[in-house]
Amino acid sequence: MRKTPLLFAIVLFAACKGHEKKVLIYASDKIAVDESKKNITISNGDGTTHHEQELDFTGGDPVTLNVESPQGKYTVTIPDDGLYIANLKNDTVVGSRQHVGEGGGGRITQDVLKQKVDSLDKLMQGQNVSEANQNYFIPPAKAVRITTETKAKVFGPFTTVSSSFDAGSVPAIYKFYSMKEMREIVGRLDKMIAPSDSTGKK
Repeated sequence: MRKTPLLFAIVLFAACKGHEKKVLIYASDKIAVDESKKNITISNGDGTTHHEQELDFTGGDPVTLNVESPQGKYTVTIPDDGLYIANLKNDTVVGSRQHVGEGGGGRITQDVLKQKVDSLDKLMQGQNVSEANQNYFIPPAKAVRITTETKAKVFGPFTTVSSSFDAGSVPAIYKFYSMKEMREIVGRLDKMIAPSDSTGKK
């Protein structure tokens, strides 16, 4: 009977061990976080720059972030373990997993280009997005889990994936864009698509 409390403590420790919630805060102005890491203030600036901050939490309970921003006060909940993006920007954020090194460096055909533009158009509309599909549509004042793997590497808006980055050093790579960025990308790709003639042929 004397061993029961010790055994219970060991089981309890094992049950609590290993919980991790990593939250990437995206904001359009400077980010201030208090000691609890749960109270976040976004500066009332011009809202034209991109700021990021990483918060780490342990424990199995959900985490509630209290946000005070130029858009008002609200809360964002981080319910489960994993890697999250909390979008506190005044613009929607979209992105997906990057399959670095796949597909080679060959010339992109018009059909492939059209498919890419169509896929990005759907992403901007929030269609067919899910953690399972590894693509994401995150409106302002929302948090979305990107993956259960907290060691994954995320490149945020206005940040390029460097060619020197060692993709083998992380389990996965994700790239995110502001909606403004994505519209500009799609606009450039649209200009690369050859126009159809009156018969619909190239």
